[in-house]
Formats: sequence, structure tokens, C-alpha cells
Amino acid sequence: MIAESDVTLDPTDREILRLLQRDGRMSNVVLAERVNLSPPACLRRVQRLEASGVIAGYAMLVDPRRVGKRSSLFVEISLQSQSEEALSAFEKAVTTCPGVMECYFMAGEVDYLLRVLVADPEDYEQLYRRHLSRLPGVARIKSSFALRSVSRRTEVEL
Repeated sequence: MIAESDVTLDPTDREILRLLQRDGRMSNVVLAERVNLSPPACLRRVQRLEASGVIAGYAMLVDPRRVGKRSSLFVEISLQSQSEEALSAFEKAVTTCPGVMECYFMAGEVDYLLRVLVADPEDYEQLYRRHLSRLPGVARIKSSFALRSVSRRTEVEL
């Protein structure tokens, strides 16, 4: 893999990334046409972007509400200790916790910020009792229910 500082993106690379972020299922032939390259040249660029790690992967997005996950929460977690062992134990455990969509190690008043999806408050209570409160080293948990999503992006600005 190429180091982050070694990746140079020209305008064509940026356009390829912009188009693939909007439609990751776009065929190489259509992509090549849109960026004014031959299909083989376009494919080489996409493969270079993948090999360098600029394209980290491809994903399909599911609407959580349509599959019964109607509530989003943000959960702040403070640990009893910030030792390397405590942080590692927490991070290993939280990756298997159901409903946790994202987990960030934070600077500031809390150690971790989680984004969680659940069906309803009762579902969150079960998640809290069975999983979150049992994560290693947890000293404090503060939860906030999102009332509604105002903005949600999947595209990285280039």
C-alpha cells in the first residue's frame, strides 16, 4: 500500500472518485465515458486508487428506518482508566456490540463517542443492560436520542 503522503490526485482522479461515491455500481465503460478516458485507462486509474487505499472499499447503504431501526442515539462513554490495556480492552469489546454503527476515540471530556441504531427506547434499554453497561472499564455512560436526521453524507469532499 502507498503511504498517504504519496498519493497525488489529479482532476480526473477526483472526478472518478466523485462519480463512484455517488454510484459505486457504475460500470467501468460508463465511468470512462464520463471522465473522457478509454475503458482500459479508466480501469487502471481505479485500480491505482484502490491499491493506494484512496478507495477503501465499496458499500451498499440501507435505510435504517425501513428495517425497523427507527432511533439513532449518540452515546458518550468515559472509562475508569485510560491505560493502554483499558483502551484496548474496551475497543476490542465494543466492535462486537450490536447496534453500534460507529465508535470514535475522543479528546475532551469523554473517552469514546458511539453512534447507535435501535428500534425504540425499549430496544436501547436492552442494549444498555446487556452490552453497553458490561463493556470493560466503563465508568460513565451518557446517551442522547436524535430527534431526526438533518444532514447525512456518505461522500467525502474532494
